[in-house]
Amino acid sequence: MWPENEQTQNLLARRKGGDQTAWNALLQRHRSAVQRLVSMRLDKQIRQRVGVSDVVQDVMIEANRRIDRYLQNPGIDFHLWLRQIAKDRIIDAHRRHRATAKRSVDREHRLVKVGVNQSTINLGNQLRDSDLTPAAQATRREMADRMEDALMKLNDLDRDIIIMRHYEQLSNDEVSQTLNLKPAAASMRYLRALRKLRNQLIPQQIDSQTIPS
Repeated sequence: MWPENEQTQNLLARRKGGDQTAWNALLQRHRSAVQRLVSMRLDKQIRQRVGVSDVVQDVMIEANRRIDRYLQNPGIDFHLWLRQIAKDRIIDAHRRHRATAKRSVDREHRLVKVGVNQSTINLGNQLRDSDLTPAAQATRREMADRMEDALMKLNDLDRDIIIMRHYEQLSNDEVSQTLNLKPAAASMRYLRALRKLRNQLIPQQIDSQTIPS
């Protein structure tokens, strides 16, 4: 989902040297990834009042304001830094409009629509019981609906880890940086989250036969 890091580092080095053209190119390279993130996480009721493109533009403005401070002490990879700015702007949008949208800001991590995309299909296939007959297997649209429902039943951290790994395509090391966990702890949380998600997706009578207690 996010651009490769090598070219990003090159552009950052040029920006640190005062090359504004490199900075503009860097933002442009990351714009589509930021837009996908905002589209996925911005509540549909909020979108009736603030557009995805507006939030993306706010992210770019805030990144431009904070880039010099980031370059002095990067701390985390650039795309994770930009991702956090995007999440902060999404939370701000929810906070500003929560009264009219009748939503609580502490649910900012909820996914809106996972959609019928390859990430959903791959995750569904990974979690699906291999013994299910074709007639029992969901269609793509049904799988997306079931995946969304199942994700909504997880707690915020479990849901967020699965979204980061499968929909944002972050590595375990990137997730550990984002959550301030050791890589081993992030990996364990991810495996537990997958187990919980599978428990939601697979019918109980089948699940009890295939997942050890």
